[in-house]
Amino acid sequence: MTEGPYFVLTVLGVLGTGLVAGVFCGFSAFVMKGLAALPPARGVAAMQAINAAAVRPAFMALFLGSTVLCAALTVVASVRWPTEGAVESLVGGALYLLGSFGLTAVANVPRNDALAGLDPEGAEASAYWPSYVRAWTAWNHVRTVASAGAATAYLLALT
Repeated sequence: MTEGPYFVLTVLGVLGTGLVAGVFCGFSAFVMKGLAALPPARGVAAMQAINAAAVRPAFMALFLGSTVLCAALTVVASVRWPTEGAVESLVGGALYLLGSFGLTAVANVPRNDALAGLDPEGAEASAYWPSYVRAWTAWNHVRTVASAGAATAYLLALT
């Protein structure tokens, strides 16, 4: 079993990646479905407001803090190789860094930026909204699974 500071970091990794998975899961399970059921102008306006609120300190500390923590755990696991839990920790880091943080940067944020530039009442927003919801949600499903997988891998690293 892992002990000392590495144990504490791994427990924080379980918590951070698990909380992020929960946020993403909420969006996949009901938030995006609720927004998609609204008229496009209202859905676009609501998502623009959500995206603006997401870049506040509370969520960003969780999301980016988990990213830094996963990067640190990956480095430590590489240095500790081949001790117990190193493989699981490397898997957790890869899942979160690539499947959560990486996908956010290359798949979800660009869509959010495109949506932010649209007038919710405009024809362009109405035309873009259905494809935005479909693609954003599909990538969010992947982020959810990757974050939950990272939490599971870190939990396994503790045993």
